[in-house]
Amino acid sequence: MKIVVIDDYQDAFRTLRCYAKLKGHEVVVYNNTEKDPARLAERLKEAEAVIMTQRRSPFPRAVIERLPKLRLISQTGRSTGHIDIEACTEHGVVLSAGEVTGGTGPTAELTWGLILAALRHIPYEVQRLREGHWQSTLGVACREKRSASMRMAASAAWWRMWGGRLVRASCAGVERGRWGARKRPDTRSRRAKMPSSPKATS
Repeated sequence: MKIVVIDDYQDAFRTLRCYAKLKGHEVVVYNNTEKDPARLAERLKEAEAVIMTQRRSPFPRAVIERLPKLRLISQTGRSTGHIDIEACTEHGVVLSAGEVTGGTGPTAELTWGLILAALRHIPYEVQRLREGHWQSTLGVACREKRSASMRMAASAAWWRMWGGRLVRASCAGVERGRWGARKRPDTRSRRAKMPSSPKATS
């Protein structure tokens, strides 16, 4: 079987452990992206299976109709909006897409981490610190105002991580002790009933 991998701009596919499972098949890897449908179809004309990297190349009907040998499209990632699924169905092409097993939180965190690193020159400052130099672009003094800002940010981060859990635990009748959670004792049954006042007699 001829398998074509497209848009592998990092040339990472051949370094994966699963690559060894394709031994005995003809595997061609393209590291660049071809946006022109005609040239993309010419590139894939002999392919029986195409492995697509994310959504870097559109796969419209105009491409699928020119690939008579194509039987399988394997898509890394879950999104398939760039592939003409109806055309795949008509031509008997099986589309296999990845399943999202985690949330989007790590991606957002990494994105903001990169933004802050670029904005505050963090990689440069880390390298200077390792060389024994103090910061040069982040300021040279830790003033009271900055300390307060750090405390506010740390407090917000702590509440973001643990606040919701504490609220839910409290609603569920669980106390947060020093060493973990414990069920709040039900003291209602232990309360002594006050004797009723004696009725007045005439």
